[in-house]
Amino acid sequence: MNRIDRIFAGHRSRGEKALMPFLTAGDPDLETTERLLEVAQRAGASVCELGIAFSDPIADGPVIQASMAHALGGGASPGRVLEMVARVRPKLKMGLVAMVSYSIVHRLGVGAFVRDAEQAGIDGCIFPDLPIEESGEACDAVAGAGLACSFLIAPTTPTDRAAQIAGASSGFVYVLSRGGLTGEQMELPAGLGGRIEGLRSVTDLPIAVGFGVSSRDQVRRVLEVADAAIVGSAIMRRVAARRDDGQDAVVEEVVEFMSELGEGLITGVSL
Repeated sequence: MNRIDRIFAGHRSRGEKALMPFLTAGDPDLETTERLLEVAQRAGASVCELGIAFSDPIADGPVIQASMAHALGGGASPGRVLEMVARVRPKLKMGLVAMVSYSIVHRLGVGAFVRDAEQAGIDGCIFPDLPIEESGEACDAVAGAGLACSFLIAPTTPTDRAAQIAGASSGFVYVLSRGGLTGEQMELPAGLGGRIEGLRSVTDLPIAVGFGVSSRDQVRRVLEVADAAIVGSAIMRRVAARRDDGQDAVVEEVVEFMSELGEGLITGVSL
């Protein structure tokens, strides 16, 4: 098992659930991202999604779009991101998953990107713009490097296709709580529990829920039905709010919020 598998297996054995924050690598700069990864782990994160900035992000709302634009403006290239990961990896036990457009990976070369990611300390990949029908080469490369490869399932995905997506995934399945773009929501959509129950009939993989999860109470509600809660826009909005105040201010803001999110973790629940 790779690190992602070990983490979720450990949670399952202890009756625990997982918090999965998302960070845009390079916002406000790579040095701050490195510190925020350590902060996330101390706040109770089990796995962190690390977004590699792309000029035309897929399904991202205005907060993440602006965050990626800022990171690109600061020179956060894939190579520099992986160099940062290699520096911080010895300090981390949590899993690291690269959220990266397949356009970037294709341009760099699938084998080269996956090799460099694995050597840097990445444990898994999410290619949000890669159709399952065209994913064979990427899945083979990721599996060959011993990494996880997770795909996204939308609310509108038909049942048979959801089963196909789950079957192609490894590590965990990423379930979108709602359609549309990423961003904070006041309420989680109805019917989420039923969708997850249906998925559990076709996969034994852990199920992580993202898109709109933005508070401690929402983390707790997600974890009543899923194995992991993913929080992204709510974190990066706080990064943006303190971006001009310096690295320490950004870290302080995120420490407080991630610690609050960590209070939503549920223990003693059978997965």
